[in-house]
Amino acid sequence: MRTRYQAVLAILFLSVITLSVAALPGSVDGERLPSLAPLVKRVAPAVVNIRVSQTIQMRSQYGDEMFRRFFGLPNSRGGSREVNSAGSGVIIDAENGYILTNHHVVVGADKIQISLINNQLLDAVVVGTDPATDIAVIKVDPIGLVDIPIGDSDALEVGDFVIAIGNPFGLGNTVTSGIISALGRTGINRNGYEDFIQTDASINPGNSGGALVNMRGELIGINSMILSSTGGNVGIGFAVPSAIAQSIMRQIIDFGEVRRGLLGVSIDTIDAESAKALGAEVASGALVTSITPDSAAEKAGLQVDDIIVKVDNAKIDSSRELANAIGLKASGEDVNIEFVRDGRPHSVRARLGRQITRSGGIDIHPGLEGAQFSSATTSATSGVEVTDVEPGSPAAQRGLRAGDLITAVNRQPIRNLQQLQEIAQQGSILFLLVQRGDRTLMLRIR
Repeated sequence: MRTRYQAVLAILFLSVITLSVAALPGSVDGERLPSLAPLVKRVAPAVVNIRVSQTIQMRSQYGDEMFRRFFGLPNSRGGSREVNSAGSGVIIDAENGYILTNHHVVVGADKIQISLINNQLLDAVVVGTDPATDIAVIKVDPIGLVDIPIGDSDALEVGDFVIAIGNPFGLGNTVTSGIISALGRTGINRNGYEDFIQTDASINPGNSGGALVNMRGELIGINSMILSSTGGNVGIGFAVPSAIAQSIMRQIIDFGEVRRGLLGVSIDTIDAESAKALGAEVASGALVTSITPDSAAEKAGLQVDDIIVKVDNAKIDSSRELANAIGLKASGEDVNIEFVRDGRPHSVRARLGRQITRSGGIDIHPGLEGAQFSSATTSATSGVEVTDVEPGSPAAQRGLRAGDLITAVNRQPIRNLQQLQEIAQQGSILFLLVQRGDRTLMLRIR
């Protein structure tokens, strides 16, 4: 009887709660209940819609003109067609008209326009892009712009509330909310440098380049991609942290290119099994397998067989994590490297060198113009990776593709960009031995 009485009381109590929630007023004692509206009103004017036009060449369905006439085929000659797409951007510097967005939003664009929240249209030009982090900087005339303060993405914690603002499906400024689901996500884009913020705030096609904002109205990320089998939002979105985006932006504005840091080592992942085989008392890390002469690593005193376990207090569990930690820093930057040698912990300071990744590849060879490169980072993939190839460029015309791994030039094996550049300067013709997936091929570059 007592149990039934308690159950009845519980049902009545829950009913009261339900009725109370359903009847919540819009304000209490003249004070509005918590709302994101004031925050959105403050930051939304800094988020713009981006309209991109690109002209693509259409190939004739029937080949050349003589072939078409001989067989009496219809007039289906190749031509050009304009393709339009949409994305988002964030005004970072209203005084000078600088806007952050994604590389993939503006790459190959013939014409770019931005639309402000008041529907004002402005023409934009690309200042520079970085495919490896998917960040681009564009510029407009500073007319009627409002920028957003940049927050500290390094201070984020899983569970922090955020809002995402962008241009999903071309609908115009749209706001969604959620939390930080995870930090330091990697393995999403293996051809680039990764340290993604994961959020469940809805991000859909067109949100790319938009703002991820904290509850103080500060930019803490640039929305970049989603993980989905359908192409729509499933609650797994990724943003480039503001600290990385700001560093890339500053380099592009100051130098016209990204001057990415280079340690000058080839590395391999250390796991529990390989650590046991080496007799090393570490659970994980990055094993140094070779060192480039006169590199930052050599000058700092690193040696082959050292196991790097931390960079600037950030734990290193794999070769990929070390590549990210170094590649996301600028050349000339000092970093603290902790490593294990002969079972003993050590620490050194290293001033990073510079990767040769200028857009266009003209520093290496004119025939490689339009390609971007980075040194491979593991002993299993020794060589030079092609990280991006501009459509229609000399590099593209000669057959290079993003993701290719160059392992030898003119029959000379190479391990890094420096060796590629040294060989390329010796002659006008290059024969590249390229690994593409499970295929090996030879490309001739004039």
